[in-house]
Amino acid sequence: MIDRKINLPGYFKSPWPVECGGNRRQKSVNGSLKAKDSQPKVQSISSDRWNVMVIRRDKDEFYLGGTMPYFFGPEPFGWIQKFDSRTLEVLAESPKLPCGGHVWCGAIAAHENGNIIKVNGNYMHSLNSNCELLREKKLPINRAHNGLLILSDGTIITKDCRLEGQGNSFITRLDPDTLELIHEPFALPEGSMGRIASEFNDQGEFIYVPGIERILRIKVNSNSLELDDSWMPKYRDSNGLHGLAWDGCISDGSIWLMDNGDIQSVRDIYGTEPNGRFNEFKSLSWRSPAPWKGKQRLIKIDTRSGRFDSLKPFEDLGGGIIAPPVNIPEANICVAWDSINGGIVGVDTSKEMLQVSWLKKYRPTMQPVVFPESNELVINNYENGSDQIIVLDVRNGELLSKADVNSKLANGMFLTPGNNRDIFYCSTGAFSRISWS
Repeated sequence: MIDRKINLPGYFKSPWPVECGGNRRQKSVNGSLKAKDSQPKVQSISSDRWNVMVIRRDKDEFYLGGTMPYFFGPEPFGWIQKFDSRTLEVLAESPKLPCGGHVWCGAIAAHENGNIIKVNGNYMHSLNSNCELLREKKLPINRAHNGLLILSDGTIITKDCRLEGQGNSFITRLDPDTLELIHEPFALPEGSMGRIASEFNDQGEFIYVPGIERILRIKVNSNSLELDDSWMPKYRDSNGLHGLAWDGCISDGSIWLMDNGDIQSVRDIYGTEPNGRFNEFKSLSWRSPAPWKGKQRLIKIDTRSGRFDSLKPFEDLGGGIIAPPVNIPEANICVAWDSINGGIVGVDTSKEMLQVSWLKKYRPTMQPVVFPESNELVINNYENGSDQIIVLDVRNGELLSKADVNSKLANGMFLTPGNNRDIFYCSTGAFSRISWS
């Protein structure tokens, strides 16, 4: 179930047209960095922007999407930049894109029709390859929306963000050419914080949603969505020891998640309306103590049977994360971490029970990139008030390379592979390219 194809249904023909490289969120790419015997070179741009993610459209055609971190004061807006992948020079830039006042990261994707699609707050936008606005749609659900995916028929799906006690979330499905709704927003049976994933198998196309207590599966029909009430495994108890799950990685017949994601800053952002807007400055650090006492968990759920397995690989209580795990079936390793307490672990998936294979004291927060052919994992490490990019061997956790990326703030944003042994790094206030040669 590895989807490192250059032609994903619904997307522009590209090796990385959407966050995580595809709808299964496997974060895998062909090739290698050959980082161990190379010296990393870092190019950085500092700004007042919340840099969220980079995607690739055509050959050497890269786009950076983000929003403005205006948690108070000026009206927030989203934006997209087309940039030179070697110099980081901006080649084209969108106008200010409204977001309904919500401050949240959103997403971009390259559609098979050639356009760049962006969701930000409660707005969807379609832009051409020169970042010129084509269409704008105010979404019917007035909440921040967390990511978008393109289904095999080309339709666009997105979901609003809610925490426990904030009601049910909705999946909104739109026509890619007109941005009009395909059908009424689909009401989920509970709220949902994390981003959605999807896969197409011999039983059809399914959307996987991390809910408040359960992982939900939605069947995709031509003109409707349908809840699969035969598969709703519960991942979270109501004892208050653990938090909500972020996104899932669909790999090797299972969906892999980490819980403890609704850290205090996320609760603050989702707890105000518009989401993320305050009357005055508010500290939103992910380093704040966790609002629960449970240890960080890695969770595995079989996508056929719903069988549930979990592992608590870290000793510290009050674990927490702001990004999901990644499974690498070629190495029989799933990588998970604890951002609040620090620590990253490689979990052996080859046996019936999950077991720790290696554990290192790095502090990741981001969505990584994996090169399975060379067993290289690229992720960040926040250390002494500065963010770094590290490359680890997924088989044993060996540090292969480390580079400071000139960022004082780490968050849960996305890493993206470039064209030639390079990685793009996104964070609030910093955008970097790290290359090995």
